[in-house]
Amino acid sequence: MSNDSFIREVNEEIRQDQARALWERFGPAFIVAAVVVVLATAAYVGYDYWVQGKANASGDAFSQALVLANDGKTDEALAALKAIEDDSYGAYPILARMRAATVLADKGDFAGAVTGFDAVTADNAIPQSLRDMARLRAGFILVDTGSYDDVSARVETLAADTNPLRHAAREALGLSAWKAGRAADALKFFDQIADDQGVPRNTSDRARLLAELIRGSGSAS
Repeated sequence: MSNDSFIREVNEEIRQDQARALWERFGPAFIVAAVVVVLATAAYVGYDYWVQGKANASGDAFSQALVLANDGKTDEALAALKAIEDDSYGAYPILARMRAATVLADKGDFAGAVTGFDAVTADNAIPQSLRDMARLRAGFILVDTGSYDDVSARVETLAADTNPLRHAAREALGLSAWKAGRAADALKFFDQIADDQGVPRNTSDRARLLAELIRGSGSAS
């Protein structure tokens, strides 16, 4: 046997002994870790499947409730939306509350609709963007059914220069002020909308038209 062959065999024996020693030392822990990884993966896949199933079921139920509402079956729609609010997943309970308030308004129950939107606004667990939208929806309902103070209490904070809902909030305030005979206040809000560079074109055009009507009537002087 050559020296090279002998050295290779010795090295092979050493590697085998080292591998055996490592296995005896770390083998059980490796098996446990592998089992944990497999179980964790299986649990994650199972949970993800459950979440997807709940989300899909909630989405289907919400779509069916919208169909009922669009078909004018308001009582059935409200019952379906209440069931989604009580036993649904993800954002659907919040959407159900918002939609239920809209259905009440469509039904002519404006007080109930405002109460529903106010409840969403007051719920700190709901994202601020949705709470602000509920505040705005209540304000627009109150343009026709409430006082200027009622509208202002909901939307005045949304009319700030940096608020993304400022155009709609100012429009609600302007319409409510005009209805209340406060033409000068109404003109101020419509001018703010018209002068805002970030306002959508249709909203700006509407504000300019309303401002011209007020100026033409002479009621703001």
